[in-house]
Amino acid sequence: MAVVMGNVIVSQAQLSKPNVVIIISDDHSYQTIGAYGSKIARTPNIDRIAAEGTVFHNAYVNNSICGPSRATLLSGKYSHKNGFKDNETSSFDFSQNLFVKDLQNVGYKTAWIGKIHLGHELQGFNYYDILPGQGHYFNPDFISKEGRKRVEGYVSDIVTDKALSWLDSIDTNNPFCLVVGHKATHRTWMPDPKDFGAYDREHFPLPETFYDDYTSRKAAAAQQMSIDKDMRMGYDLKMFESWEEMMNDGNFKRMNQEQKKQYSAYYKPIYEKMHAEKLSGKALAEWKFRRYMIDYLNTAQSMDRNIGRVLDYLKEKNLDQNTIVIYLSDQGFYMGEHGWFDKRFMYQESFRTPLVMKYPSLIKAGSHTQASIVNADIAPTLLELAGVKTPSDMQGKSFVPVLKSSKKEHRKQIFYHYFENGEHAVSPHFGVKEGRYKLIRFYKRVESWELFDLKADPQELTNVYDDPKYQRIVKKMKKTLAKQIKKFDDKEAEEIFNRQI
Repeated sequence: MAVVMGNVIVSQAQLSKPNVVIIISDDHSYQTIGAYGSKIARTPNIDRIAAEGTVFHNAYVNNSICGPSRATLLSGKYSHKNGFKDNETSSFDFSQNLFVKDLQNVGYKTAWIGKIHLGHELQGFNYYDILPGQGHYFNPDFISKEGRKRVEGYVSDIVTDKALSWLDSIDTNNPFCLVVGHKATHRTWMPDPKDFGAYDREHFPLPETFYDDYTSRKAAAAQQMSIDKDMRMGYDLKMFESWEEMMNDGNFKRMNQEQKKQYSAYYKPIYEKMHAEKLSGKALAEWKFRRYMIDYLNTAQSMDRNIGRVLDYLKEKNLDQNTIVIYLSDQGFYMGEHGWFDKRFMYQESFRTPLVMKYPSLIKAGSHTQASIVNADIAPTLLELAGVKTPSDMQGKSFVPVLKSSKKEHRKQIFYHYFENGEHAVSPHFGVKEGRYKLIRFYKRVESWELFDLKADPQELTNVYDDPKYQRIVKKMKKTLAKQIKKFDDKEAEEIFNRQI
């Protein structure tokens, strides 16, 4: 069916509001995605979204940690405004304005399925079926309006089954917004047994910065997220000394007998070989790095396969042409850079997140953009595409102009604030990135300033804050940071910024 508007023939699909599918993973690094240049990781379905749409090469998060990132996605506001600053002390107020509520007001059916990490008293969703907290890889519990229920199977499969079942249950002639929240690739990287061995023969080059000594970076030196020193042989790498020790671990207690047998059959020979080799020092550190990479990529394999199931469903049901599909992670992740796993720091590997997006009626297939965006910008972008006015309290800025023309710029500065003062001993900090420079102010555990020249030092190894040659840049970047603090109304950052060290 077509409608004539002036001299233009417009299809009914073009007149209708776009559907929205957001697939958000956990701790999935851009370094391990084919669309971002990985030569080892195999992510054909994430790459498919990229090939049919656009790759954002400068997408960032405002706070590199699980719950706060999802809170920003929903609210379009920075952590100090949406109230969810960290995983350890915050609770999310679902009564505040969220972009899904605005979509509901114009006729959308909305759902979140899988990991949300913001509690379980959701508002703004017609339907939800979510993992409690971090959730589990095997036989996970889910919470819905009907209560809590354990489901047998592997989490990536189950989340996708539930997502497709919900789509089957609604009238897709009317607009919908579905968020699929994957647990993968969160620690402790437990693959689906069918993916065991997928990367066992691969060679993983050691990152150039693996043996970083953190000279000139006090906060980096104080962290506890080192593959060498802090990655646990049992809990993280499944190198348990006995069957009994393995079964005492909470992740394995949930498994059925067949799942336990499959895990034991795969990991026991690896443990025995490692034990016989009596590795220590650098040899052990590099062995741990290799096993980390294998487990991580094996875990990602199931998630990517299930992303393919969602894309296939949309195509089979003739929904793909009028559906916005976004794949992103809640933040980036360290894959051995600086010797680390985990995230949190404003350094590039965790500050920057993968983000690919397709919408055939607007986004040119196979395009790439260098525009700098932040995760707070997603909510206002989706509202604009749905024809909804952006609420005045949203701090994000729509990047629809970038979707129309990939060469457009978006943000000149990216403001960041990590609040948590707990796990992995990462000092809270805030900062700003503008062009080739990044300025960071650490506080609480470590009181210090850092400045990086990203053109001269893209790996962020040399803090030039005290270098006489950079004092003009320090002053300029401090002015920029002060303006960003004021713009986003971050009172805590303002107080610390003005405090002398």
